Amino acid sequence: MILNKQVGCNGNTITMFTGKGGVGKTTCAAAAAHHYSSLGRETLAISTDATPSLSHIFELTRKEKPAKVKEFLSIHELGMNEVMEMWDRKFGAEVYAVFSSVVSIEYSKFLEFMTSVLPGLSDEFMLDYIKELNVKGEYENIIWDTAPLGQTLALLETPSLLRKHLRMAPRIYSKLKLGHKSKKPIMEILEHWEKASAEILDFIRDKVRFNIVTIPEALAVEQLADTFHKLYEHGLTVQQLIINNVVKRKDSDFLLTKTEQQKRYVETIYDNYSNIEIVELPMFPYELKGLERLKEIDYILFSNTQ
Repeated sequence: MILNKQVGCNGNTITMFTGKGGVGKTTCAAAAAHHYSSLGRETLAISTDATPSLSHIFELTRKEKPAKVKEFLSIHELGMNEVMEMWDRKFGAEVYAVFSSVVSIEYSKFLEFMTSVLPGLSDEFMLDYIKELNVKGEYENIIWDTAPLGQTLALLETPSLLRKHLRMAPRIYSKLKLGHKSKKPIMEILEHWEKASAEILDFIRDKVRFNIVTIPEALAVEQLADTFHKLYEHGLTVQQLIINNVVKRKDSDFLLTKTEQQKRYVETIYDNYSNIEIVELPMFPYELKGLERLKEIDYILFSNTQ
């Protein structure tokens, strides 16, 4: 099973579950977290979804963050406000200094811009946050339930694009200072920012495993090509492709029709991505939540390691 092959520093592993909304990536992430914790490995499942559902899937009512689910397993649901506060403490002032030196903008408006106009910002920051967690080595497995990476990867290129613009702009830009709190020139800060982005990309190339979750429907299968293209463009590889909600029972006209509809999409996935391990998860007749239900997903996802 490819899921077990890549190991980060300190002997830990970092696994990212991505896919379009509604395909079941949170359920798969929860099942993976359940699996590793059941092996006695200290595991943290992180969600940066705008409407997080990890606590719902684990039937957890406690509100502390991180919240303990059971021995060796904790979850941390980070809302946009929390992520932005964390980002602001670490990067906000410096990034604002660059923007405000070129464009006149109040700090509150700047934060609103970073949140709404650059929605992938939270994912970029989370990569940095997870990189720090990896270095600390507190968790042997980190599972991240997130959205598609297109916006994040585009944002990682922002520093170099800004730098190219400033190089082409009047030379006075490169000599702008950043107010009384910092005397570093813009170009110096952008070089630091570029270096940080490059380090994050190196980190996800070397340490992060990507698992894509999809469903056998037209739009989901069409979007796979774009997701793979963006990942490969940045030198990233996919470890596992999960086809969720595949109809296995055919004991009604409805299910027979559904099976026929899904068949061509499942075949397309196998034809286009035969070089990647593909796992099919069946459509279940009940809601998948609670540790007992997650064991069923765990068993299928990790069947080759049992």
